[in-house]
Amino acid sequence: MIVFVSSKNPVLESSKEDRFGRCAWLIKIDTDTNLWEAFPNPGASQSGGAGVAAAQFVIDQYANTVISGDFGPNAARAFRASNIEMRLFTKDISTVQQAIDSFKQSKLPAFQ
Repeated sequence: MIVFVSSKNPVLESSKEDRFGRCAWLIKIDTDTNLWEAFPNPGASQSGGAGVAAAQFVIDQYANTVISGDFGPNAARAFRASNIEMRLFTKDISTVQQAIDSFKQSKLPAFQ
C-alpha cells in the first residue's frame, strides 16, 4: 500500500506537518516493503491552489492513503474523487514514523 505523510523535513524521524497543502515535504512509504522517498511539496510555494497541487501530486503517485493534520476542501474533494483515503494525526503523534506506525495499527481516525 502506498501512503503519503505531510512532513516538515525529508526524513521519517521528521516532525509531522499539520497543513497538508502547505507542508514542505511529502513522504511516500510503501507499507508492504517499508521503502520510502521524500518529495518536495509542489504546492508549498504556490500563492493559491496549494492543496490541489499537492493532492494532484499524491494522486499521480498512485497513493492509497494520505495522512495529515488537516485537508482543505479542494484537496479533500480531489482525494475523494480519486478514492484515496484520508487519515488524521492524533495528539500523541509528533513524527512521520509515529504516524506510519499508528496507521499500520489502524489507530488513525478518518478525515470526514
